[in-house]
Amino acid sequence: MRNRGSISFLRWGSLLLIILALVLTVFQLIRFSRYWANFPAGMTIAGVPVGQIDRQAAAQRLLEVYSQPVELVYNEATIHLQPSTVGFTLDIDTMLTAADQARTRLSFWQAFWNFVWDRPTAATAIPLSATFSDDRLRAFLSSEISTRYDQPATAAVPLPGTVNFQAGAQGSELDIDRSVALIESALLSTGRRSVVLPLQRTTPPHPSMQNLDTLLRQTIDLSGYDGVIGVYLADVQTGEEISFVLNNGYQVPYPPDVAFTASSTIKIAIMVSVFRRLGENPEAEVVTNLEEMIAQSINPASDWLMANVLDSLEGPLLVTEDLHTLGLTDTFLAGYFYAGAQPLQYFDTSANQRDDIDTIPDIFNQTTPSQIGTLLVDIYQCAQYGGGALLATFPGEITQAECQNMINYLIQDRIALLIQAGVPDGTNVAHKHGWVPDEYGIIHDMSDAAIVFTPGGDYVFTVFMYHPVQIVFDPANQLVRDLSRAAYNYYNIP
Repeated sequence: MRNRGSISFLRWGSLLLIILALVLTVFQLIRFSRYWANFPAGMTIAGVPVGQIDRQAAAQRLLEVYSQPVELVYNEATIHLQPSTVGFTLDIDTMLTAADQARTRLSFWQAFWNFVWDRPTAATAIPLSATFSDDRLRAFLSSEISTRYDQPATAAVPLPGTVNFQAGAQGSELDIDRSVALIESALLSTGRRSVVLPLQRTTPPHPSMQNLDTLLRQTIDLSGYDGVIGVYLADVQTGEEISFVLNNGYQVPYPPDVAFTASSTIKIAIMVSVFRRLGENPEAEVVTNLEEMIAQSINPASDWLMANVLDSLEGPLLVTEDLHTLGLTDTFLAGYFYAGAQPLQYFDTSANQRDDIDTIPDIFNQTTPSQIGTLLVDIYQCAQYGGGALLATFPGEITQAECQNMINYLIQDRIALLIQAGVPDGTNVAHKHGWVPDEYGIIHDMSDAAIVFTPGGDYVFTVFMYHPVQIVFDPANQLVRDLSRAAYNYYNIP
């Protein structure tokens, strides 16, 4: 028979153990309840550790981390971008809810027993949920950074005393598209919150046409030329123009333009009128006379073409009629070239009726620098693009191929003087030059009108000169050559 005392001892011992177990369980439950109220160890939200802290503390920590400015480095400048500037907003509720859901995937008791037995739990990473305004970021980069820190490229400028240009300098500007991507990554990062903003090099802009206008005027001034000179330049790509007339260095009011003796430049107009009336396969004699009229400036060839292709009596007036139909009303040809020819008609124009300047233009043929230049622009547009005033004014009578033939004839005028002398060898210059000695062999008028084809752009360039006493050929040729070189250099800056 068992001892009654030992039984009591066992009972009391078991009871004590049960009580101890209950106390320990309660103690662990109290500890676990505190643990359960916080996020589990190893959890991160948007890359921020939130283990063992509650929702409020986690929210505060997220705000602290993602409210830090992003450091932007641009050249040698450092700019701090506050996330709020670009509308950066954390979706804290969404992230905390996701964290709660991840924490409660285990039941309370499962989590409790893992806690009691110190079983490791898998680390949980809640992804970032945030937004920002792409438009506000771009606006910030444009107004606060580009405007202040970009280094604009500088255009080439004329070198004083020469016909050359000093090359411009490259600039740098912010690459906004690439910057947006880099800054977005920094805004969404906890550690990489510094961005070296990418730059892109900018090429020097082309100098303005005003720079060329100034250079041309300075070139004339430095030459010491004291007569009347008219200059016209048209950019056939952009339509920009330079047009001025100087009298002994002083600006002649414009408009209207000033009338000059057209001399042989009027043969450009004769050629246009002849092509207007030619068929597809002109006779060999016509072709020969066209070549002689343009390439060799032979006057009898001009008369033959007007008499045989246009009209034997009024050929020059048909040329004038075509010019006026094109709107070139200050340009005319009043008679044939042969010795003793009489004017078929007298023409008063706005250009030759000025009372402030008189170049004593020939009553047989006159033009202005801008009008003969405009005719060349019309030929160029017809040849290059199959459009322009010639085709619009004479539909079905002049073709693009014929305009290209006109340019080919003008290229054959190779004299290595005037405009052609100012461009590098091999440059195509489609031009017609002219000068007229008086009965004593003295030259008062000199002109050249050209389409210049260059790698940097094509342009029309005309120069007309008049001197009441005498144009000395060599200095005048040198001046036109320098003006031509200045224009070429403008279009072909290295």
